[in-house]
Amino acid sequence: MSSRVEMPAPASCYSVESFNASSVTQAEIVESLIRNGGCFLRGMIDQQSIDAMLNDVQPYLDADVPWEGDFFPKETRRVNGLPAKSPLYTEKVLGHPLITAVSNDLLTTRTSTWIGDKQEHYVSPPYLNSTSVLAIGPGARAQQLHRDDSIHHTKLPKITSDQYTKDRDTALGIFLAASKTTVANGATRFIPGSHLDASGYGPGDESKVVYAEMEPGDVFLMLASCFHGGSANTTTDQTRKLFGSFVCRGYLRQEENQFLANPIEEVKKMPESIQRMIGYSVSSPYCGWVDLKDPISFVRDVKSGYKDL
Repeated sequence: MSSRVEMPAPASCYSVESFNASSVTQAEIVESLIRNGGCFLRGMIDQQSIDAMLNDVQPYLDADVPWEGDFFPKETRRVNGLPAKSPLYTEKVLGHPLITAVSNDLLTTRTSTWIGDKQEHYVSPPYLNSTSVLAIGPGARAQQLHRDDSIHHTKLPKITSDQYTKDRDTALGIFLAASKTTVANGATRFIPGSHLDASGYGPGDESKVVYAEMEPGDVFLMLASCFHGGSANTTTDQTRKLFGSFVCRGYLRQEENQFLANPIEEVKKMPESIQRMIGYSVSSPYCGWVDLKDPISFVRDVKSGYKDL
């Protein structure tokens, strides 16, 4: 049985595909992202888990204050530092085997170099770039369309999807709907195919926009080179709640400083796979060491001597 869910085609030459999260394969997702820049994974997270995640972050949403500036509307509330604040979200979403497999496929960096007469081969897996909950309240204006890969100073040429190579993008976005998400209450606007445009291009008009409408538990994946932005919330009684995170290439600087955002006492309680994803690891060959040692030893209380990193 196919994992693809039929959806109406948007008004552009690209289609944003929807997949059944329980049956889709890594290859299907990666191929869809390369073609269109984004895709939906329907029904990935159960309602009970969604409720528990919201319970984790609600006190932080309640304590947040309006943004001073233009990037977020004053009606939006935010929470960051999710690995420590919602371990369940970290486990269920960031640590989901399918999310991990897709991220590794698209964002692992492999290189080789010579040290004397020996050729060395290096593999740098992706790690966590940023985490947030975005609650868009009634009356919020639309956010301006933007690309999240701008933080890494990307300079990409215009290509076609058949010219796409897996060294092009720097990051992947993971957006989990924690409430019903509609055009009216602020669904993310997304321009499919914009990941193939040159970095110097602007978004143009919004005639090609697709709205990331989702039920609670649906996930929208998006390459960071795509234009997107939250929509206006034109309702009077609905708040759109979305968990949004990015993973990026392991040799790049993280957008959110994970080492200050997540208290070390909480990090020490996490599984090793999550600790390494946060950044307590060496990005091969030599990025991220502490006293010339693998930093995992500092959060897992294991002794580590000097050796080749």
